[in-house]
Amino acid sequence: MSTATQILAIVIAVMLAAVWLMESFFYRTSRLYPLFLLDRRDFDAVRLWIVNLGFYNFTTAVALVLGVVLARSGHVPQGEALVAFTAAQHVFLALVLLATERRLWRNTLLEGVPTAVLLILVFS
Repeated sequence: MSTATQILAIVIAVMLAAVWLMESFFYRTSRLYPLFLLDRRDFDAVRLWIVNLGFYNFTTAVALVLGVVLARSGHVPQGEALVAFTAAQHVFLALVLLATERRLWRNTLLEGVPTAVLLILVFS
């Protein structure tokens, strides 16, 4: 796995960790409305799903870091497989997000473009 691939995987992991924090702990912050499209009256209703999604993003970030660690410690095929799966998963989920809520097109780009580039780098 190239150095550029490893760096991008770590950058995406940091982005996912930031999203984890926002979704799991700060989703009630009004400044995040454009990111989540949540109204105050919906906070309690969506808490279960948004917090769960936040921790899902955290475990995905951990998977990317673990993939890089595996590759750097001599387990290159295993590390590449973990990074490739995670990247492919997020490309797919970005498309699902766009199909589900077109107003979140910026989120789709933030989720899908870096992971698509990562996927290309893993297989190049």
